[in-house]
Amino acid sequence: MIAHLNGILLKKTTQSIIIDNGGVGYEVIAPLSTFYTLPEENERVSLHIYTHVREDALTLFGFKTTLEKNLFMLLKSVSGIGPRLAVNILSGMGPDDLLDAMARGDAPRLQSIPGVGKKTAERIALELKDKASEMSGERPVPSTRIPSGEHQEMTDDAISALSNLGYPAKSAKRAVDAALSTVGEVNLEKLIKEALRRLA
Repeated sequence: MIAHLNGILLKKTTQSIIIDNGGVGYEVIAPLSTFYTLPEENERVSLHIYTHVREDALTLFGFKTTLEKNLFMLLKSVSGIGPRLAVNILSGMGPDDLLDAMARGDAPRLQSIPGVGKKTAERIALELKDKASEMSGERPVPSTRIPSGEHQEMTDDAISALSNLGYPAKSAKRAVDAALSTVGEVNLEKLIKEALRRLA
């Protein structure tokens, strides 16, 4: 089982990233909290990995910090939450806020994440409150901003990220357009966070 991956970042999108290790390109699915911290393409990257094995597929999920991976593993332990939904939850709410919501048993706050229904939010709040409280002393590595690229490309990336979280494309575009009018120094992380606030 692959538990850690260190190599050259060949490609990064909000859907997945590709890391070259020894001439082999590994496709890795990562939450937005990790995506924000990635270096530029063709630079070295190191991620904690969870290997999900099924009869018909082997999927890698990558995380910048151990806290993100630990939260992912906690979420995945809840009935009805698979690895992709767990990553979606981490993308919809950063590690700090997510850990706080879980530790407080704040089901309504958890339900505000796209893809998380009332029953799932209540299960997370009930089953993980104590475990999250134990973890709450940990402090995650702060996110770092990624350099701004072309304006249109960044806008498209933000819309794509929101669509992957389950928002309709039209709603995502409206939220991103509105967010662009309020954020000051434009960068992808800030743009997505502002758009998410408008969609909440």
